[in-house]
Amino acid sequence: MAVTPPPIHNLGISKAFNSLSLREKHYAHHLARAAWHGARVILRQVSPESIGIFDFILELHSSCSGDWDKLVNEGFIEQEDCKHFLDYAATFLSNLGNYYGSGDQKFVPSVSSTLLEKLSKKSPKLMALYESISDSIATVPPYGLGFPSDTAQSAYYPTDSTITQNEIATISRLLEDRSIFPENTRIRKVSNADVHVFEVLIASVQQDTEPTVLEAPTLGTTIKLRRGDHSQELARICACLTEAKEYAANNKQVLFLTEYIESFETGNLDVYRKSQRTWITDKSPRVENIFGFVEPYRDPYGIRAEFEGLVAIMDIEETKTLTKLVENSSKFIKRLPWAGGHENDGKGLFEKALFEPPDFTSIHCKWDNSVSRLSDEGAALAYCSSIIFPGINLPNYNDIRDECGFKNVIIANRMSAESNNAHRSPFVDAAELEEFQKAKYPAYYWWVVLHELLGHGTGRMLVEESEGQFNFDINNPPISPLSEKPITTWYKPGQTWTGQFGDLATTVDECRAELVGAYLMDDVELLKLFGYDQSSNITASDMTYNTYMQLGIDGLRGLANFNAENGTWGQAHSRAHFAILKCLLTDSNGCVTVDCDLHSENLTVRVDRSKIVSSGKPALGRMLLRLHIYRCTADVQSCREYYEELSQVHGECLVWRKIVLAKREPKWVFVQANTFLRDNEVVLKEYEPTAKGVIQSWVERQV
Repeated sequence: MAVTPPPIHNLGISKAFNSLSLREKHYAHHLARAAWHGARVILRQVSPESIGIFDFILELHSSCSGDWDKLVNEGFIEQEDCKHFLDYAATFLSNLGNYYGSGDQKFVPSVSSTLLEKLSKKSPKLMALYESISDSIATVPPYGLGFPSDTAQSAYYPTDSTITQNEIATISRLLEDRSIFPENTRIRKVSNADVHVFEVLIASVQQDTEPTVLEAPTLGTTIKLRRGDHSQELARICACLTEAKEYAANNKQVLFLTEYIESFETGNLDVYRKSQRTWITDKSPRVENIFGFVEPYRDPYGIRAEFEGLVAIMDIEETKTLTKLVENSSKFIKRLPWAGGHENDGKGLFEKALFEPPDFTSIHCKWDNSVSRLSDEGAALAYCSSIIFPGINLPNYNDIRDECGFKNVIIANRMSAESNNAHRSPFVDAAELEEFQKAKYPAYYWWVVLHELLGHGTGRMLVEESEGQFNFDINNPPISPLSEKPITTWYKPGQTWTGQFGDLATTVDECRAELVGAYLMDDVELLKLFGYDQSSNITASDMTYNTYMQLGIDGLRGLANFNAENGTWGQAHSRAHFAILKCLLTDSNGCVTVDCDLHSENLTVRVDRSKIVSSGKPALGRMLLRLHIYRCTADVQSCREYYEELSQVHGECLVWRKIVLAKREPKWVFVQANTFLRDNEVVLKEYEPTAKGVIQSWVERQV
């Protein structure tokens, strides 16, 4: 059976990089080096074997000096098998591990273990590396990431014995009670005979000779807090950040870099939270960055975060194109389902009194209607992560967002890769395909913008800030629009959104943000602000129609990341997309439907334009309102009952899933540039969008 190679996209950056001053280039270079040094942290967070596979790939490259044909000529591998191995290596490096960043499913080489063993005989070092990974590189199960079991694994809970969900939850609550933030931790269960001890591994440069011991009476054992996880990698990151400080543009950059360093050295997340408060005040920097243990998508419990390093270059001119949207944000917030009345200037009591206009850093692209493409004039220089998102909204700490605001980052070269990709649209009727493709990327782009700005940027958490002190009138609590009665739940002192909602937090948050963007994509005034009306080349109604088509298509594609064996979802966004499709199928009066032809094994999304405003939008609004109120009021039980039922896959949807899997395209692979110091100059090197180019880029990062 032929193996389809992955499409490889070059995240071009040369134009943006060359526009920087020499000082800015030095700043960007040292930040990029810091970002790339996070690779081994991420690998360690993905699976026990990932670092070994990473080293095996790089050592194999070294053994043939990058001349892969040499391995063929010397008889270690056949040409076709060599191509398959290179595709695997590029996919692994792009995902920073042997589980897809999007989907969390394990992927294995399409060459035999016998062949890999033969390759390992090229050198003693390769033999030792292969021996350490031979039992796991091609073994399935585990099928994906999740709570440790016979079918799933999680390196956030590295253990030789099975750690239970109850044990994870109990330890996490105990840490929360002691105001110990979980993002930079992992939990290891150590068993000796019948005695179990739990170690909480805290990421830091500093290493504890003796751990701090906490009693855990409900578990009948002790918990040891031990700093020093990822110590070597974090030390290298701190060294690069220290170099970057010398080229900072202002004192704010010096301060947040100093706070990054202190946090990474000590493991203190209170200091990291300070860095986020400072980072937010660094408005519209020419070189933007994101560092830290940021996104909790891959922790099955939903609170421990993967390390991430992003360095990006802002396009000053294109950033200005989003200013009008930011300036008009409050107007459109008042059109969301929870707004209305005279309270809070028409925004309602479940919205912040003041929407702080964010620093919408436009590391972004502008849709050019005249040539139907996305430019890449501002983009990511180094994006070290298991998944490269088109847009980001940070920080994830809701109290900081409420008090200080947030930043939006739209990643240009990630968006450009998608716009220039000619991949099929298997769920679109052939007669509609040309029109769909015409509006697909501008609709997608503005949907992402609204998702980040008004999706993640809205909402007011109702909180008991300290005992007896509330951020709402406890004697006259807000009336829930769901029950039309006063609210009865809220966040208690010390409780957080992720801590309370756990495994649901990220998927519900992404679902709510997607819904906000889609809900507003029929707003005539909003679309006109973007340059779309009924006389434009791509009309406003085309943009709206395309958004609803994409809701259906993304919902179907999401099924590929559902694990039917254990009934779990492998990706927060995929679950969110399917839940939205389910809402439209069951509550939109036929606005969105899916035709299933079992004979030809085809699925086709249909959107009735005449029902979008009358039925489609109200359906999205009802779902959005539920998720918003549950989130604002910490109503975990109601949210779980509603969302788990809506995102359940059964009946004909399982049939659809088989068709989706049969039509699934290879996951994308990204190749990124490197920077090097040559005397006092900073030199940028970009690579060919090939598997060999991906490998070469990682070899030359020397991490």
